Amino acid sequence: MEWQPDEQGLQQVLQLLKDSQSPNTATQRAVQQKLEQLNQFPDFNNYLIFVLTRLKTEDEPTRSLSGLILKNNVKAHYQNFPPTVAEFIKQECLSNIGDPSPLIRATIGILITTIASKGELQTWPELLPQLCNLLNSEDYNTCEGSFGALQKICEDSSELLDSDALNRPLNIMIPKFLQFFKHCSPKIRSHAIACVNQFIIGRAQALMDNIDPFIESLFALAADEDSEVRKNVCRALVMLLEVRVDRLIPQMFSIIQYMLQRTQDPDENVALEACEFWLTLAEQPICKDVLAGHLVQLIPILVNGMKYSEIDIILLKGDVEEDEAVPDRKCSAAALDVLANVFRDDLLPHLLPLLKSLLFHPDWVIKESGILVLGAIAEGCMQGMVPYLPELMPHLIACLCDKKALVRSIACWTLSRYAHWVVSQPPDSHLKPLMTELLKRILDGNKRVQEAACSAFATLEEEACTELVPYLSFILDTLVFAFGKYQHKNLLILYDAIGTLADSVGHHLNQQEYIQKLMPPLINKWNELKDEDKDLFPLLECLSSVATALQSGFLPYCDPVYQRCVTLVQKTLAQAMMYNQHPDQYEAPDKDFMIVALDLLSGLAEGLGGHVDQLVARSNIMTLLFQCMQDSMPEVRQSSFALLGDLTKACFPHVKPCIAEFMPILGLNLNPEFISVCNNATWAIGEISMQMGSDVKEQTGESSGAEMQPYVGVVLPHLVEIINRPNTPKTLLENTAITIGRLGYVCPQEVAPQLQQFIRPWCTSLRNIRDNEEKDSAFRGICIMIGVNPGGVVQDFIFFCDAVASWVSPKDDLREMFYKILHGFKEQVGEENWQQFSEQFPPLLKERLSACYGV
Repeated sequence: MEWQPDEQGLQQVLQLLKDSQSPNTATQRAVQQKLEQLNQFPDFNNYLIFVLTRLKTEDEPTRSLSGLILKNNVKAHYQNFPPTVAEFIKQECLSNIGDPSPLIRATIGILITTIASKGELQTWPELLPQLCNLLNSEDYNTCEGSFGALQKICEDSSELLDSDALNRPLNIMIPKFLQFFKHCSPKIRSHAIACVNQFIIGRAQALMDNIDPFIESLFALAADEDSEVRKNVCRALVMLLEVRVDRLIPQMFSIIQYMLQRTQDPDENVALEACEFWLTLAEQPICKDVLAGHLVQLIPILVNGMKYSEIDIILLKGDVEEDEAVPDRKCSAAALDVLANVFRDDLLPHLLPLLKSLLFHPDWVIKESGILVLGAIAEGCMQGMVPYLPELMPHLIACLCDKKALVRSIACWTLSRYAHWVVSQPPDSHLKPLMTELLKRILDGNKRVQEAACSAFATLEEEACTELVPYLSFILDTLVFAFGKYQHKNLLILYDAIGTLADSVGHHLNQQEYIQKLMPPLINKWNELKDEDKDLFPLLECLSSVATALQSGFLPYCDPVYQRCVTLVQKTLAQAMMYNQHPDQYEAPDKDFMIVALDLLSGLAEGLGGHVDQLVARSNIMTLLFQCMQDSMPEVRQSSFALLGDLTKACFPHVKPCIAEFMPILGLNLNPEFISVCNNATWAIGEISMQMGSDVKEQTGESSGAEMQPYVGVVLPHLVEIINRPNTPKTLLENTAITIGRLGYVCPQEVAPQLQQFIRPWCTSLRNIRDNEEKDSAFRGICIMIGVNPGGVVQDFIFFCDAVASWVSPKDDLREMFYKILHGFKEQVGEENWQQFSEQFPPLLKERLSACYGV
């Protein structure tokens, strides 16, 4: 006996659906309460599906809403539905997937895929076969509804469909979908391509087995009149280019010609998909060969796509976010940028003739697109552009004063792309005029221009560094004035510009005059913001740079800043603990608060050095750090180890009592899977070693590294493994080598026996770094270890010679150590053998060693 609704119950449900469409919030609240009550009745969901599939007398929005409420119930508690209810819903869905209303068909499709994604693909074995059978229906609505549902299932469960769990249904589904590429209805053709497209990136076996018929079927649709079909064809070709370029190569000429047409498609969604093709092609090794002959056609098309259309300009008057409003333009510019990086100056013959007419065009829209083109090619075509820059720079700087805001803002961006060249010229020629005009634009009346100018100025700061010192007063006046003028979004960019300035000029900022300008507005903002406000992030980052630059100049401000950072860390840890214990009652904390607070504490420790001592003494930071170092989130650990290293340098007496607890945690984090965590842990171990053994007796090779000895075994095996791993990033190799050297400096007896296992990669990773304190301590360690175990270096001695020669000016006592080792080795092997050995040296190395060490 089939389930039938009770008339009174049905009226209640309908009334509820009507009420829930009311704009009144009180009504909405009542609806929510009523829904919760009705959900207690097991067959309430039967009423919902009944309204959706059977009550054709009701209006469509009400029926669809009933289905969407049911979908939410399925999502929340499908596992509690009685089997009879679940069965009734599934049956109704499949019987009504061909409803005459597109809205109802789509709602049923969403409902089906929601049930399927609740693990029901396995327990609803008839679903896929039935939907695939319904595709053969003569009735258009049934075919379209089934395809709509299948497309949603393919989107949600593509991996599961290609697995043994379901007995590989794709073997049947994909050939079936391919048949529908020729269907007379564009909507069906479009669904069919969209279904197959879900399996390209995952390289589903069933699709790979049918790859040639798939590509042929796509070509057959090249001239389709329906824009949705064309868009899906473009999307398929872009993905195939990524995973099966081998199958496209034979047809590449025609594909490129097709994509050239589609990039100019009157439907901008099609044009956008097609434009992605050039971005993907640029990443393929074959790009240069297959595309060179088409640049003549492609470049003008991309350049043309970079103009604002009339619609764009109307939209931008409403001041919508620039990039999101004009995706074609953004995509064309990105494509030109990556192609400039592939073809370099070979692009210019196709571009320069166009560029000249664009840049000096009287129509501002065309001129603006020319400035964008010039910025897009900056990275790839820099060499070839250099001869034209002395003439173009003044023109671009003049565009900063254009009466159109969109021209002013794009000029800011393009100028920032050439900042490196500007700084390489005498300052008066371009840097000074550019800086003067950019600072004016930072105070522009238009928000978009403010934003572009502020970002551009930050880029200029990074390139110019200390070149800016003479203008600091002028720069700070502008940035501080902007504080009063800027609204929320641009303030965040202003913080970045101030932080970058501090990074770029460093201790030059530590002048009373500058501090008095800069600090009051920063501290005002700091006091305005609550602990829960995410705007603290950029302000904390900015203050971290400022504290590091100002050094002792930051002392008057350090107390409240330090206390607040400790509080942020403490609050976040407490919230994380509550969440872990009762995830249903508490929200997970935003750990970024803790990360930026730890980073600012690092900035304070680095800037204030020993002055941070009394702050650390009065706080529980070491206890908090112990918890942060064990956090599940890599970024938290990364910042914790950086802070540990900085505190070790600044105030080791506070760190020392915790070493026994900290070292095993550091050892566990020497895992190169998390590069930055591993890097910072490695660096911290090196800093701790240096502090533990700070009174080494260099002459005898003995050391007071007794306190460090117990921990060598915890960390050394990991460090040796990392330094010998292929494909380890350069910075990690350098840090690992320095830390091994420092460990050996403090505990030579423990580390030297392993010398042979790391000496070669140790030498090759440190030969390229500049002379500095860290390199100095690492090389002292190696020299002491060679003293303890000379045999460990014999086989790789040429690498040691090369590393020694990489020093420009070692300190006298270190030079003396090198001298003793080189001459000791020479005496050991005898003059004749040394001659043979040194014949293998490259000429430059021979010269250096002979000049500096007389060997």
